[in-house]
Amino acid sequence: KRGITNLCVIGGDGSLTGADTFRAEWSSLLAELVKVGGITAEEAKRSSHLNIVGMVGSIDNDFCGTDMTIGTDSALHRIMEIVDAITTTAQSHQRTFVLEVMGRHCGYLALITALACGADWVFIPESPPEDDWEDHLCRRLTE
Repeated sequence: KRGITNLCVIGGDGSLTGADTFRAEWSSLLAELVKVGGITAEEAKRSSHLNIVGMVGSIDNDFCGTDMTIGTDSALHRIMEIVDAITTTAQSHQRTFVLEVMGRHCGYLALITALACGADWVFIPESPPEDDWEDHLCRRLTE
């Protein structure tokens, strides 16, 4: 009824896969709407082609061909706010903090955060720790 023929989808793998499925089923969805009286045949004809633009929105920053995905910078900013908030407590109470960040199978957020805040230790999936990492970490903590 509204003549929508263009759609912009911002999301990750699920959203973009769903958009592709939606595009593939578009003509049958229009036919169903005509059948049940939701739109007229003329309205369906005017909207027979659906253009979809997909933009990767993922804090993981794990999409090839782009410098930074939508959401990554916001996630890094928020993580650094949290690091700033706990740094004073860590220093004043001589405490060690372990911070886990999102990223699924991509260590981008963890690595960039570690570089930005001068972390002593970082675990990323792209470079698994050696077998004796626990002992090494305990030695570092007692120094």
